[in-house]
Amino acid sequence: MAELKSQLRADLTEAMKAQDKLRTATLRMLLAAIQSEEVSGKQARELTDDEVLKVLNREARKRAESAAIYTENGRGELAAEEHAEARIIAGYLPEPLSEAELADVVDTALAQVAEQIGERPHMKHMGLVMKAATAIAAGKADGSRLSAAVKERL
Repeated sequence: MAELKSQLRADLTEAMKAQDKLRTATLRMLLAAIQSEEVSGKQARELTDDEVLKVLNREARKRAESAAIYTENGRGELAAEEHAEARIIAGYLPEPLSEAELADVVDTALAQVAEQIGERPHMKHMGLVMKAATAIAAGKADGSRLSAAVKERL
């Protein structure tokens, strides 16, 4: 079993014992999302920690989007609940890369691709650079931030 999934289960038990309703509901929702991901596809499988992180990132993004929509529509109490859930999820996510670290990741990816193709990468090599940068960042950077940084450097 993935270490992160085990941690979520242990924290769920703790939250239930402490009768923390918000944390319990959020952790149950996360475990349900992980379970859904495990059984999707042709054959059920156990998720790795990286795949669990992707699920958590997706759920955190959903919470942020929902909170923004609730705020736009004047539903502050629902937005506050979504923000609270997002903060709980953020506790399980790795620290996001700073701008300097993001620039280092992009520079490293550019160097790898330049070595691979034998010339300085252009915009037509964006896919190769993004693939290398995504592998280096390993879930610590949002794809849109990474893409913007790569475009800026190309």
